Amino acid sequence: MGVEAGAQAARSRALVVLRIRSRALAVALLPAAAAVILLAGVPTGRLAGPGWDAARWILTPLALLVLLAAAGIALVVARARPAMSPTVAIAEEAAPDLYRMVRDLADRLDVPAPSAIALTPDCDSWLEDRTHRAHGPPPVEEHEDIAGAGRHAHRRHPVAPVLVIGSPFLWWMRVGELRAVLAPVVAGTGPSAHPDIAAARRFVRGLDAAVAVTSAPRRDPVSRLVLAGVGWVARLLLRGCRVHAAEMERGVAAAAAERAQAVDYGLRIVAQEQVGLAYAGWDRLLTRVALPAWRMGRWPSRLDAGVVAALTELSRRDRLAEGFASRLGERPACDLLEEPGAVDEAASLLAARLFHGGPAGAGPDWSPVDWSEYPEEVVDRKWRIDAARLHRVLDALGVRPAPGPAASGTGAPTLARVLDHLTDLTAASAVPGGDPAAGAGGAPATGAGPALPTTDTDDEEDLSGTTPRSAALAARLSAELSREETAAPRPSPTAPDAAAADPATALWDDRTLPLFPLQPPRTARDLLADHLTAMVCCAAMDTAGATPGLDWLDGPTLLLDGTRTPDLAPKVLALIEDGDATPLRAWLADLGIRPEKPVRLA
Repeated sequence: MGVEAGAQAARSRALVVLRIRSRALAVALLPAAAAVILLAGVPTGRLAGPGWDAARWILTPLALLVLLAAAGIALVVARARPAMSPTVAIAEEAAPDLYRMVRDLADRLDVPAPSAIALTPDCDSWLEDRTHRAHGPPPVEEHEDIAGAGRHAHRRHPVAPVLVIGSPFLWWMRVGELRAVLAPVVAGTGPSAHPDIAAARRFVRGLDAAVAVTSAPRRDPVSRLVLAGVGWVARLLLRGCRVHAAEMERGVAAAAAERAQAVDYGLRIVAQEQVGLAYAGWDRLLTRVALPAWRMGRWPSRLDAGVVAALTELSRRDRLAEGFASRLGERPACDLLEEPGAVDEAASLLAARLFHGGPAGAGPDWSPVDWSEYPEEVVDRKWRIDAARLHRVLDALGVRPAPGPAASGTGAPTLARVLDHLTDLTAASAVPGGDPAAGAGGAPATGAGPALPTTDTDDEEDLSGTTPRSAALAARLSAELSREETAAPRPSPTAPDAAAADPATALWDDRTLPLFPLQPPRTARDLLADHLTAMVCCAAMDTAGATPGLDWLDGPTLLLDGTRTPDLAPKVLALIEDGDATPLRAWLADLGIRPEKPVRLA
């Protein structure tokens, strides 16, 4: 370990953690030591008498009980599997240039190189210790240190932590920028190799894993009672170590940052701007583009490539980002991979599992989709499924089809039926020349039907600013969607064949997927707006020749003559909140969309 001030502070904190471990061991051995002294007094005759005999009879069983309990706690702490981040492992054969770059970076920093490299579908990078035997067999000696080429083979070195890199960085950043960003991360292997810091980290991770083991649900009352005591001791030790462990990690980070200042410092300042930009593009891509596909049972197989497209589109729209587009002429960091497409697909599937949940491999209800197929396979299907659900709910409410020659005889679904039902007659009468007895556009109001259901208590606040018909329709849509999700079969998170093909999937618990939900559940108002927008888009595709499209920053979009249509959201909200269909009807008329024509549903 170097002479950085942060490293010295980290070592001092690590010694405090180890002293806490030693004190816990001393407390466990204290009754046994007292029992040994009492038993040793029998042959010498110094500790004789009824009182000493009673003390021996009481303390000896107590000492044995405490030793057994301490041994059990130590066994649980030692055997408990520490948490491991879900990642995509990258073998050296799959990325020799990337390993060579990390090896050279470690040599320049004069620190041990990471033992392996893995990717995570997030905009972050860190070092992760995976030396616990539960994480798999240790790597072979020649691969224990990727910087060990040319060193003596008979010398064994401590296994360095694994370098975890955010996959969006590889596709958006240039090679030099990635090296500058990874410099302070790789520099952290120096303090991590110190025996005191490594021992303190193992102790804290073991306690944390033991707490997780004792918190797992169990039916056996005996095991629950035993593990409750183990968990109490582990939590007590964790509370004593918490502050010192946090300060130790801060010292390690400070030492790594100080050591990395000598490597690409100027370039790292520029690269940090790309980190923030990549994070913004990644978040936008997941929430606006990937999430609709995941809800359809499809997962985009090139998410990292989509980040580049999204940020390139941002640079085209935002004049402040013009300088970012010029970087695309330099060599991207993904060129350091032998097969970037396969790695991107694996990272995209992992992102779908972490942020949405789903099986570990492709299946009939969970299949990949290419970006070129996204408009037809995702956008078109989503709109038509939502429009079909909207009309099923209208049928359940007893809403009659809209009058007109196209749909009166066949009962085919039309956009006019939805507009007439949601139009508030009071709002229509306020329009100059409007007839209170007619809906917007002069059509008679239809769909009186039976009494509309009232909204639930949980939805009242969300639907307080809408018309009664919009609130009732939104509540029924929310209930219908909940029933569909409940009735849908839930595939196994880990398919047997996928687990056999990738043993790493068995090293982290996927029973609580998704681990990081992107958005809270949609409200009833949002569901109604989405379904009404879908119905409008279906009418535009079937009556005006519009096509579904993909906007890298906004997700599904409607294209008319190859051009994105004007914003539809304000018109839809005016109908939902005020019952005023005039802005939406004017928007439809301007684009040549005929709401009275039937549309094709899913």
